[in-house]
Amino acid sequence: MNKIIRRVLTILPAVLLQLAWLALLFSWLAPWAAAINAVLSISAFIFVLYIITKQDEGTYKIIWLLLILTFPLPGALVYLIFGNKRTTKPLRKKLAEAKPLPDLKDDTAPLYEALAGEDARAAQTFHTVQAATGFSLRPNREAVYYPLGDDMFPVMLQELEKAEKFIFVEYFILEDGLMWDSMVDIMARKAAQGVDVRVLYDDLGSIGTYSWKNADDLAKKGIRIAPFNPLLFVKGTLNCRDHRKMLIIDGKVAFSGGVNLADEYINHIERFGHWKDIGFKLTGEAVENYIRMFAAFWNAFAHDDPVPDAFLTPPQAPPAGAPSDGMVLSYYDSPLESYAVSNELFIDLLSQAKRYAWFYTPYLMPGDALLGAFTRAARRGVDVRIIMPGIPDKKLVYRMGRSFYPVLLEAGVKIYEYTPGFVHAKASVVDDVMGTVGTVNLDYRSLFLHFENNSLFYKASLLQDLKADFLATQAKSQERTLDNIDRGFWHWIVDGVLRIFCPLC
Repeated sequence: MNKIIRRVLTILPAVLLQLAWLALLFSWLAPWAAAINAVLSISAFIFVLYIITKQDEGTYKIIWLLLILTFPLPGALVYLIFGNKRTTKPLRKKLAEAKPLPDLKDDTAPLYEALAGEDARAAQTFHTVQAATGFSLRPNREAVYYPLGDDMFPVMLQELEKAEKFIFVEYFILEDGLMWDSMVDIMARKAAQGVDVRVLYDDLGSIGTYSWKNADDLAKKGIRIAPFNPLLFVKGTLNCRDHRKMLIIDGKVAFSGGVNLADEYINHIERFGHWKDIGFKLTGEAVENYIRMFAAFWNAFAHDDPVPDAFLTPPQAPPAGAPSDGMVLSYYDSPLESYAVSNELFIDLLSQAKRYAWFYTPYLMPGDALLGAFTRAARRGVDVRIIMPGIPDKKLVYRMGRSFYPVLLEAGVKIYEYTPGFVHAKASVVDDVMGTVGTVNLDYRSLFLHFENNSLFYKASLLQDLKADFLATQAKSQERTLDNIDRGFWHWIVDGVLRIFCPLC
């Protein structure tokens, strides 16, 4: 809390200056109130037409239409600051002006030929993701699944101890404690030995857990560190957060999943009961996509030496014909693009599911298209299941998620809440064939507003481990049915209001 108070006090002058400027502007315009009102009415009509014709999620459109029609001037201002993707121009400019990464070698044709021979529909899915993101399909040499952050953490420390060239760290949340301090001890030692150590973290995500003083202390240890999109004043890019999570070591291994670098994620401290999170470790050529994800952001946002090109390729690619464990395509989502990759991917996976489609998510606020994909799959007989937390971390957001239960349950979707505590896992598995593990929640913020990273697997043994873990978690969960959820008139009213505001949460 003290860190948040200090940050608020730091940015307060900038916020007050913004408010003073708005107040001064309104006082100047007061004598022309009637003319301004006419202009605002016309502008509101134009805004409404623009939003209606814009390619965007329907629920998101509704809230802006309500806001602008009810409060034309403030509604339009808020939309221009937060609702219009043109306000993301500063982030887009930084990415465009950053040192470009070398072009990827286009060697995926044999993989797609083999994949299309096995499953033409799956090949279409992978090709769509690759075309939208620029990241390539790779053989999956080894992907180790961890059903808890507790299991992944000691392996992360072991791999950090092996670092010889570089360590790249990018997370939404950093917090002093056993997990982060143990990693810092190793990274500081490695930095002193000449290893290139870089840390990128989300400034707003870590606002209550990691201060600029913490960052300065880390820099004194020889570790390069940079905040993503720092909160200095209210701006249009405020909603665009770096929710990605990755640890990359020497280009040999990459860790990702839902686990942030704080002690509740490894159950060293208890918050909201038992913390159920998942992660994985990749090795081989598949690590290259994670190196490039990190390098693109570091080069754009760190204001430090760009990542050397020599680090961008895994050092030892397996020989041609080496055995693989299925295939994997790791990518990142960007709110700067009109095509929401993960949202469309989940719709695609649900549309091609024949037997089952199971999802982990801590937050459930899908847009209309994704909600429709869930219900259509269930109605045609697919076994659709969702595991949610039993103990929420944000009660209002949890209540919003539950507002979607009736329509899902009526369609035949099965919903389970993890009784021992909080589920922070983000994953899917479909028909034993395809699945995802990454940082993407099934809510509007994650699907449309955040930078996220995700890995799409095909016929990898990791999917069987994920499936077994899902069933084990389900056994510890309470099934929600139409008979044990609140469905009265007033709940219906509250749900309707909450659903309007889902895109803002």
